[in-house]
Amino acid sequence: MSEVVTLEVANRWESYAEKALAGEPLTRGEARTVLVSDDDQLLQLLHAAYRVRRAYFGRKVKLNMLVNAKSGICPEDCGYCSQSIVSTAPVAKYQLLSRDVLLDGAREAWARRAGTYCIVASGRRPSRRELREVTAAVRQIKDELPLKVCACLGLLSDEDALALREAGVDRYNHNLNTSRDHHGNITSTHGYDDRVATLESVKRAGISPCSGFIAGMGESDEQIVDVAFALREIDADSIPINFLHAVDGTPLEGMRELNARRCLKILALFRFVCPSKEIRVAGGRELNLGSLQPLALYAANSVFVGDYLTTPGQAAEADYRMIEDLGFEIEECAL
Repeated sequence: MSEVVTLEVANRWESYAEKALAGEPLTRGEARTVLVSDDDQLLQLLHAAYRVRRAYFGRKVKLNMLVNAKSGICPEDCGYCSQSIVSTAPVAKYQLLSRDVLLDGAREAWARRAGTYCIVASGRRPSRRELREVTAAVRQIKDELPLKVCACLGLLSDEDALALREAGVDRYNHNLNTSRDHHGNITSTHGYDDRVATLESVKRAGISPCSGFIAGMGESDEQIVDVAFALREIDADSIPINFLHAVDGTPLEGMRELNARRCLKILALFRFVCPSKEIRVAGGRELNLGSLQPLALYAANSVFVGDYLTTPGQAAEADYRMIEDLGFEIEECAL
């Protein structure tokens, strides 16, 4: 690549950063150029994404920890999920954990320096009993610890969302997962609009919406752009970007279409499109990013620490070391 072309490429990515910092959205064509960019441009692309990340979040990295509060026993047929009704993966199956166990999980999140504790339960939607147990646990957690609490319990009504807000839930996660026109290829037991409706209920209740994406499920570049712009329109405050970990026994078993460079370009795209939002490197980062994990934090500002729902994560100490080696800092909660 000649020096003139190299400069033109660098100026392109810097112009995207300028637009993001000015609050001006990229065009869809510009968004696509991020995904199809040459690997030789990757460091220039990440430099531009980091300008935006640094402007809003400095060198801080948010840590999140989740607990699999109810495992398996799910009637949904999501193709990526080892807990779905169509999965034959050998995962643990149990009903909702007790309040005491959920409280112990919050204490562990605090010990791991996480600022947000995520209570995640499998299933289509929470039962009345499950909602009562979760809200009771949240009240106890809030009485003892200065953690933010995120819940992920499936589809919600307005009434459900209000009950969670009154208990002290700060954030609710319900991922779009993929684009509207690819959704039917991933699951048939609920629709894309069901997911959007839950996010709207969450917002009406005054809870911060968390919604993200799973890359690597056969989606096109255009469909990735669709999701990024949909999350911008929904105004999700936190956007977890998952990279498919195709578990044996799931319908997507054996799918492996991502590489680390592709993952980094996706993170850069979401930073440009949703510049002021928490972009979290979520499930599958260890598998798909490998030795390039540290570079992800030049676009993203948040990670999960510890294990995911049914797959192992990187040791917390390795995450601390990665953050320190970059010259970044963990965003600490104050007592």
